[in-house]
This record gives sequence, structure tokens and C-alpha cells, in this order.
Amino acid sequence: MFLAGLPIATLLTVAGIAGGLTLVFYILKLKRRPIAVPFSHIWERILRDKEATSLFSQLKRLLSLLLQLLLLALLIFSLGDPRLSRNLVEGRNVVVLVDASASMKATDVLPSRLDVAKGKVRELIRGLGGSDRMLVAQMDASLVPLSTMTSEIPDLELAVDSLRASDTRADFSRGLEFALDSLSDLPRPEIVVVSDGALGEVEEGTDLGDTKLSYLRVGESGKNVAVTGFSVRRYPLDKARYEVMLEVTNTNDEPVDVELTLLGDGEVVDVSRLNLGPSERLPRFYADLAGASRTLEATIALADGSKDSLPADDHAYALMPERRRASVLVVSVGNTYLEAALLLDEYLDVEIIHPSRYPAEGNFDVTIFDGVAPPLASGTGSALYLDVPDEGAPVGRGRALELFGFDTWDKKTGILRWIAMENIQIASGYRLDVEKADHVLGRAGGHPILVSGRRDGRRFVATGFDPRDSDMVLRVAWPLFVLNTINDFIEEDTGYISSYRTGDVWRVPAPSTAEVATLTDPSGNERKVPVKDGRAVYLGEQAGFYKLQVGGDEETETMFAANLADLAESRIEPLDELSVGGKEAGEVVGFTAGVRREIWLYLLLAVLLLSTVEWITYHRRVTV
Repeated sequence: MFLAGLPIATLLTVAGIAGGLTLVFYILKLKRRPIAVPFSHIWERILRDKEATSLFSQLKRLLSLLLQLLLLALLIFSLGDPRLSRNLVEGRNVVVLVDASASMKATDVLPSRLDVAKGKVRELIRGLGGSDRMLVAQMDASLVPLSTMTSEIPDLELAVDSLRASDTRADFSRGLEFALDSLSDLPRPEIVVVSDGALGEVEEGTDLGDTKLSYLRVGESGKNVAVTGFSVRRYPLDKARYEVMLEVTNTNDEPVDVELTLLGDGEVVDVSRLNLGPSERLPRFYADLAGASRTLEATIALADGSKDSLPADDHAYALMPERRRASVLVVSVGNTYLEAALLLDEYLDVEIIHPSRYPAEGNFDVTIFDGVAPPLASGTGSALYLDVPDEGAPVGRGRALELFGFDTWDKKTGILRWIAMENIQIASGYRLDVEKADHVLGRAGGHPILVSGRRDGRRFVATGFDPRDSDMVLRVAWPLFVLNTINDFIEEDTGYISSYRTGDVWRVPAPSTAEVATLTDPSGNERKVPVKDGRAVYLGEQAGFYKLQVGGDEETETMFAANLADLAESRIEPLDELSVGGKEAGEVVGFTAGVRREIWLYLLLAVLLLSTVEWITYHRRVTV
């Protein structure tokens, strides 16, 4: 016999103090107060009767005292949590990883896979032995422990009640790493995975060692169609119009008819009826659309009116860049090509001044320096340098180049989007002397000729040539370059990220000096998120439209969208087997609901029983 609770020395101390107090109170109870009464012969008979029963009365009082001391002893002994030595040796330590990814929202089993999973975990909890301990953790894009390693049934059931499914995939590798760390050096370690099996690949080298792995399968099978891709962008030269690219997927082995609806600002823009073949992924492209100014949504449904088994991927969201007016200052002695390019965007407020008049009054989002580089004044904003001069520019001018073109360029930058750089030929220019942190956007013969970067927190783009000394101004590449650069500076299209993906760490533009922003999720819940380097950082777990409010000198409010868009989660066919590192997960065994083996429970039951007996005997005047 071992004590898993308070040690024996503490119990003896408590027993001595409590027993002494009980004895003192009992003695005080027996003390009688003397009362003077008239003498009469009648009292002699009463006293003789009392003397006849005095021995029985003393025995009853002694029995009552012993009963109280026994109740006290049982209560104190239960504080020690006595357990048999074999139970301490056989106790298990179990980590239950509950899949809370998007696929667990499937309704092929009612009310949902996650609700069924909760019921199965509760059965495991009720089947714990008296010396077993368990930890319940939620596994989605992150890993959240919902309880400690405990044998307390109420704590474990409360943890199960707090399980919530998200619109992300499960990070099984992180879950296993957490479980193995939690079970390190504990006897009889076991990991129980409660999931439909859509867990993705596990990192190579994962070694379970002696830890037992069990798999509790959830789900049956169901029909599902999904929107697995959705994005939108405005046309750069006509921002009132836009185009949409989306992808719909049939995850079933049979063909299915679906109805695809596109909504702009809540109004129906297009309705299409499609036939999807078995496991077909069908891209759809909508060109030259108009009528929506901010939000776009795509919904898919089975054409026969029935419901598929996973509503979470039937809806996708996108947000178009806000069409706000940008203020642009042009510092130039005269450049017809530049002025013409700026006229193509109706959302630009352009002011042109001679270099001798710089700085101009007011604040500007972008300033274009045409062949000049005066000291920057406040209110200049980001800067575009065309044909950087010898002095004053953020980058130096190196040796001269003759008759060259772009050999390499950054195909991922938004500044060069939709531009065929290989077709541009330049008569003369200069190589640029860049700093280590600068980003070279284009090279000629290995020399930088187009560069972007930051100086004193202000962004810039610089060219090592005058566009008028090239055929660039005669191509559509010229207005695209100018407008793309302005858009990139003011982040109007946020790099054309029309929606973020759930399960990723988002870095949402937050143009403010504030360090904290307020994020409102699609459910209306608000939370504080950190802002670093002008970006609000947040791990997104819910699809829909978000609102970001940033304080500072002037409070700003922006919106953005997030989508599930994960084909692995849309494939909801549950897996019968689970393996990690070549080790197959076994069936869950050893969790049988029955009588708990904690001895303290029986001690408390004995106290309750004896208290009941004492109450009955007291009221029947047996022990008084």
C-alpha cells in the first residue's frame, strides 16, 4: 500500500490535532451544570433507576466517541490517497490528440465528426483506471493542450467540452512532437489519435520509441464538392473592372452536377451549372467583370438541392483592392511620356513641379524624381528615381553601359507584373552601386540597373537609365511600370493577395506606428494582435471577412479575406489505418467503463454510510 496524496507524517499530525479537538469537545459535551431542586422521596426512586442504567449509558457514550473518531480517521486517511502498489506500477500516461481540422466539420455522421469524436473521448475518460492519467489536446494548425496530465474526470470532461473545429488542416507532426515531449520519462506512455485520418505527412525521422500509438477512427463517408481556389484582381489601367480565377473540385469517385454562384458586394454576378467528372478539378476564369467594388464571394452547391457532407469548403471569399485616390508629385523639367502614363489612372491626383520649386506644399504618397535627386523633405512619401543623377540619390551611379537590355529580373515582384522585360532595349545608362539590403529588380550583363530598397524607413525604386533613351516608353511596359510602382508603394492591391489561406501566419499591411491592432474575425470576436514592421501578425483559423483597426496618429480600418482552399481537407473519406515512421497505429484497448479503483472513493463512501447510521441511531435515541 502506498500513499499518493499527503505523506504519512502530515496525516499523523492532522490526525493528532483533529483527534485531540474531537476529544476535548466530547468531554465538554459530557459536563453537567449543577441545579438545586427540592428534596423529595420521589427522587430516590428516580436516582435508583438511573444508577441501574448508568453502565449502559457510559457504554453508549463511549460508542459515540469511537464512532466520531472512526469517521475522522477515515476522512484523514482518504487525504493520503492510498493505492495498492500494483496499481501504481500499472498506471498509464495517455495523451489524446483530437483532430480539430476542417474535415472534422463533416456531417456524414451526425451532428458532426467532431461531436462524435468528443463522445468517443468521453468514453475513454470514463474508462480510465484509478492510477491512469490523461492529457487532452486539440490539434489543428496549432497544438493547444486543453488539460494537464491528470486523472481528474471533471477536468478532462471540461477539456473535451472546449474542443472547437477550425478552418485549417491539422499539424500532425507538431502534435506528435508535443505528445512525445509530454510523455518523456513517464511510465507506460500512450498516444491516442482521434481523427478521420486526414492528417497529412509526418516529418521524416519521427521516432515513437516505446510509446504506444493508437488510432480511433471517426467518420464514415460522404459526398463533397468544394471551392479549392479563388482570387481576384483589378485591371491596372481600368480599376473599375476586374477578373476572377477560381477552381472547383469534385472529391467523389462519381460525376456530379453542381451550381456555382458568384456574388459581388452581396449581389449575384453570375450563376453557372457545371458537370464535374470523378475527382475532377475544374478551373474557371471570369474576365472583364464589373459591378462589385469591394467584396466577392463564390458558393458551390449540389444541383439537385441536396447537401454535401462538408459545408466549410462550399464558400470562398475575396477582397478587391480599395480604389482610393493616391497623391503623386512629379519633380521634372518636363517629360511627356511620364505625364501621359499618369493620365491613364483616374484615381491619381498628380501635381507636376519644376525641380527649383521642390518641396511642394502638402503630403504625397509618391514622389517621382525625373533625373534629379534633391534632399528629401517631409511629406515626400515613397520615391521613384528615373535616371539617378551622380549625387543625392539613395544609390550611387557606377560605370556607363551602352546598348544593353534586361538579362535577368525578378519575376515575382509586383513592380514588373505583366511586363515583357526581355523585349526592352536601352541605348545608354549606368550600373547602380547598391547596398547589401537593397533588392535588385533587374540586371544587364550582371550589373544592377533597376533597384528597390529603403532609406531611413522610406521606400524607393531607382533606374540606372533614362526611359526616353530606350524603347520602353514606346511599349505598354512603360505605363505598367509606372502604375505598378505606384501601386506597390501605396500597397493599394497588397501584392494582389485577394485572400489569405487559413492555417498560415498572416502578415497583413497595417500602415501605422502603433504596435498593437484590433482584429475582428468573421464571427464578430475582437482580439489584439501585434504589429511588426508595418504588418499585423496573426495565425488565421477561420474563413471569411476580417476587419483590422490600427490606432496611432490617425486610426485606420482595413478589411481582408481568408479561405480554407485546402484540397486535402476537402477529401473527407476517412482512413482506416494510421502509421508514423513505419509503425502502424493499433486499436484503442484498455479503456473499459467500470468501478474506479481509487481507495479514497470507498473511504468516503464508508464515511457517508457511518454518518447515516449515526443519524438514524441518534434520532432513535440509541446512542444518546
